[in-house]
Amino acid sequence: MARFVFITGGVVSSLGKGIAAASLGALLQARGYRVRLRKLDPYLNVDPGTMSPYQHGEVFVTDDGAEADLDLGHYERFTGVHATQADNWTTGRLYSDVIAKERRGDYLGATVQVIPHITDAMKDAVQADTDAYDFVLVEVGGTVGDIESLPFLEAMRQLANELGPTRSMFVHVTLVPYIPAAGELKTKPTQHSVKELLGVGIQPQVLLCRCDRPIPENERRKIALFCNVRPESVIPAYDAKSIYQVPLAYHAEGLDREVLRHFNLSIYGEPRLDAWERIVERITNPEGEVTIAVVGKYTGLLDAYKSLNEALAHGGIAHNMRVKLDWVDSEIFERGEDEVVRRLQGVHGILVPGGFGERGTGGKIEAVRFARERRIPFFGICFGMQMACIEAARNLLNIPGASSTEFGPCAEPVVGLLEEWTRGNRVEKREAGGDLGGTMRLGQYQAVLAEGSLVRAAYAGAASVMERHRHRFEVNIAYKDRLEAAGLRFSGMSPDGSLPEIIEIPDHPWFIGVQYHPELKSKPFEPHPLFAGFVGAAVKQARLV
Repeated sequence: MARFVFITGGVVSSLGKGIAAASLGALLQARGYRVRLRKLDPYLNVDPGTMSPYQHGEVFVTDDGAEADLDLGHYERFTGVHATQADNWTTGRLYSDVIAKERRGDYLGATVQVIPHITDAMKDAVQADTDAYDFVLVEVGGTVGDIESLPFLEAMRQLANELGPTRSMFVHVTLVPYIPAAGELKTKPTQHSVKELLGVGIQPQVLLCRCDRPIPENERRKIALFCNVRPESVIPAYDAKSIYQVPLAYHAEGLDREVLRHFNLSIYGEPRLDAWERIVERITNPEGEVTIAVVGKYTGLLDAYKSLNEALAHGGIAHNMRVKLDWVDSEIFERGEDEVVRRLQGVHGILVPGGFGERGTGGKIEAVRFARERRIPFFGICFGMQMACIEAARNLLNIPGASSTEFGPCAEPVVGLLEEWTRGNRVEKREAGGDLGGTMRLGQYQAVLAEGSLVRAAYAGAASVMERHRHRFEVNIAYKDRLEAAGLRFSGMSPDGSLPEIIEIPDHPWFIGVQYHPELKSKPFEPHPLFAGFVGAAVKQARLV
């Protein structure tokens, strides 16, 4: 039967609960245990799909089409366990389900309340389909003390009582700040945070204390005394140069041993962490460096491109190279060609990522043109592929009105609204005026790769691949023949041949655009082949400069 570890956070947000959960999952996995990770988010949105990246960072997409919190990306990258719809629950989604049951009469006339109906739904969600796992790690979003988190904390308190201490425990991530004027670390924020947690009936068994320097033994004992935990359970969580150093750091401080000790499992022997050690070695001691310009519209918040950032790092790991990212706001390229040359001259690769809306598109198109004409390795993802097709239509086919219907009606819709597509044996449809939430082409779909293509070589000769999508608009198949005559090759298509999945320029050093999001499936142990290929092309470019 699965054991449940609930990870909470206090004092401030952004302390790294997601990385802590992912790291603990990796450590338990390295000891031979089967793990699953889940995230509970307290906001009222049904999912993050309609939220601005500036509000909540990137939207991570699972194989089965869930629009989920970016922490699920960390879970997958650290453990290799593919997340599903069942692994991310928001307050909005849970309330929607409960209200739908009430409308159907499922509660037989009972007064529907937060306790027990909402909390029961939360407990059911956390425990669903967990029999095949030894550990289920549940990250509770938000900060202890926030009113939005209270129902989740109450539900986890109830569940822990029902399971008992042999099948449940709480890990609390907190902050031990250094006050320069006093010249010392302060333990009061941690004490108050644990007191807040005790106020809702939860006693944590392990404390992960974020700090930027070692915690003296006296302060460690003080935290243990006031927070009612063993001194060995007060574990420093130091700042790290790379997130992939965190599992090794937590193991060195004894996190996995404390968790096993709580569940009365053997703490003898060492986990198999040699793969993590090799990754950290490549990150900290690369053979060289390449510069990739990422031309996007959300560059003010790098969490908006979290998976992309990591996938490029994985591409660097594949070649033992450091990838230096030059984040460029695409709007600056709308000032003129001189600005494009100034910012992109000397980079070894150009990537145009996904996005929504018209803002900054002119600059993205100029970046594509610069990469195509200067023969610099180019990678276009989702919206980036669409911009590459529009750029080719405008500058190679001389269609100045080429555009996307996403920006409004146009005479030459090289990119248009996707209204109907096939998922398995089911036809899915959407309307132009319909809801935005959950109405995109979401999740894993097949792409058939053309023989002799660059992309097929990148995928080691595979005839087809399965990749994750998140978009409403598609490249218009009606322009395919003309674009191919101008030099583009549609080297990947949907199985029925109706939806373009991949474009490339055969006589370019490396020019590929994909309609899907390959960054979502990249892992440090298994870099995505397209990112490995793109960084490899950038390495060659660096040697030519």
